[in-house]
Amino acid sequence: MKQGIHPTYNKVVYMDVNSGKQFLSGSTKTSNETVEWEDGNTYPLIKMEVTSDTHPFYTGRQKFADKGGRADRFMKKYNMKNN
Repeated sequence: MKQGIHPTYNKVVYMDVNSGKQFLSGSTKTSNETVEWEDGNTYPLIKMEVTSDTHPFYTGRQKFADKGGRADRFMKKYNMKNN
């Protein structure tokens, strides 16, 4: 790997601003805000609007609209029977 061309990879704490849940991960992002983690170390804090804690796909609250396929919609639109 070439030296001096890659960003530094450090541990950071991500926080979901909607639920307040925090988790420790690695990232090349940094922040001016810091937080003390459970291990007693201080890490940069990155606030996020949506994480796996509040995203509808991961929480099971996602709504699926059953639109049917293109052919089904065409048949319904032009009142045709599907043989």
